[in-house]
Amino acid sequence: MADRRAEENVVSGQPTQKTIADFDPALKPKRNKYAFACAMLASMTSILLGYDIGVMSGAVIFIKDDLKISDTQVEVLVGILNLYSLIGSTAAGRTSDWIGRRYTIVLAGAIFFAGALLMGFATNYAFLMFGRLVAGIGVGYGLMIAPVYTAEVSPASSRGFLTSFAEVFINVGILFGYISNWAFSKLALNLGWRFMLGVGIVPSIFLTLGVLAMPESPRWLVMQGRLGEAKRVLDRTSDSLEESKLRLADIKEAAGIPEHCNDDVVEVPKHSHNKGVWKELLLHPTPAVRHILIAALGIHFFQQASGIDAVVLYSPRIFKKAGITKKNKLLLATIAVGSVKTSFILVGTFFLDRVGRRPLLLSSMAGMVASLGCLGFGLTIVDHHSDEKIMWAITLSIAMVLFFVAFFSIGMGPVTCVYSSEIIPLKLRAQGYSLGVAVNRIMSGVISMTFISLYKSITIGGAFFLFAGVAAVGWVFFYTMLPETQGRTLEDMEVLFGKFHKWKKANALLNNKHVDPNNNGNNTTNGQVQLGTKGQD
Repeated sequence: MADRRAEENVVSGQPTQKTIADFDPALKPKRNKYAFACAMLASMTSILLGYDIGVMSGAVIFIKDDLKISDTQVEVLVGILNLYSLIGSTAAGRTSDWIGRRYTIVLAGAIFFAGALLMGFATNYAFLMFGRLVAGIGVGYGLMIAPVYTAEVSPASSRGFLTSFAEVFINVGILFGYISNWAFSKLALNLGWRFMLGVGIVPSIFLTLGVLAMPESPRWLVMQGRLGEAKRVLDRTSDSLEESKLRLADIKEAAGIPEHCNDDVVEVPKHSHNKGVWKELLLHPTPAVRHILIAALGIHFFQQASGIDAVVLYSPRIFKKAGITKKNKLLLATIAVGSVKTSFILVGTFFLDRVGRRPLLLSSMAGMVASLGCLGFGLTIVDHHSDEKIMWAITLSIAMVLFFVAFFSIGMGPVTCVYSSEIIPLKLRAQGYSLGVAVNRIMSGVISMTFISLYKSITIGGAFFLFAGVAAVGWVFFYTMLPETQGRTLEDMEVLFGKFHKWKKANALLNNKHVDPNNNGNNTTNGQVQLGTKGQD
């Protein structure tokens, strides 16, 4: 009550009498356990992609021997799922607006279940490729919808932390895939890889059952005019009732629902249902939307173009080039990659809402440039002395693979889905994020389907020097074009974006606007208290 009276007095301009309690540091709100559980369940869809990436890196060794396929067919088999996933990610935006975010997640799990089953029973290369098609569509649905749902259900104080769960579960899935490779590698040749791929049905079953306990996205409910249900979800997923009211008001405004409409069910204006979304996003975007789109697509492009899937999918080949020849040791080495990647993604996740997006992103990319350059150097030395073992070069190459995935996981991995989902305006979010996922999957497909041919053309060391160059260009792009978004509201985004490389001036103006040095650090705008939490949308 004392806090509320103080806020009312500040708004009315009346002086307040300070007490000792006024000088105590503000208490950090407790993490919302319900929102945490919802985000975790939704993000589990990412396990599907992670498992497929991890398991295919080892399974393809046995598939090649069993089905007698060429290196070109191996490239296509490994990378084609990324292109197939475009079908799912493209359709997911419209599907999620039609049947809701929650049932779209269920659909993703069901489709991947069917794909994993088909791959497990594949009798030839063509059958296996059909299974990859079905599984890829399921992966595409999951990739697009999980971060969107999590961003829409999360309170502002932990939006970055919760949205990054998608990347965490990708890494968990990769690690499970590597372990599956090692566990089934001792079976008969024609059974081992089929078990590796078929076990992918297990996470999809748990996912489908778990999602049934989740609430629907409050934003989708408002878009359907179901304000009563949306309010109940927001009350449970917000840090306070005040924040819940502000979030509901913002969503109603974006949906075109008058502020005074508070019935449980209301009629939503027709223009709010995706009319002109693609036109506003691609054909006639405002400067702010154009900048946001460039930033969102750019961060997805450089995440994959810097070679992460080449390292994760072909780590057994890289380790073999580095001097490890036995299959069992190769698979154990990939488990080390998965363990490092999963461990460091947790580090990045916990620092997202504390350090900010830009510091993590820039330091991550700088570390990736250095480790890729050293990996290229080490592999070049090993390649040029193939007749003898250069132990320091072998050790350097193996260490740099681990360093690369660690640096990727600290920033580039978790920041990509968080940043691109939080900067896109609500009306454009589902379609805009689906474009980002499309770029991500195309680049992942291009890298994974050309890596073997690439390193045969310019040597394996040269391939990683090339990735290092691309990562360096990405660092410059991030530094000049991507403003910090930690703690920013939707209104702040509209000011920050649209200035392109001149965004720092807008950032300084916003900082002066939100912090009044004569008001003991209270957030103010024109002398009035900002009761909302920054970074709400």
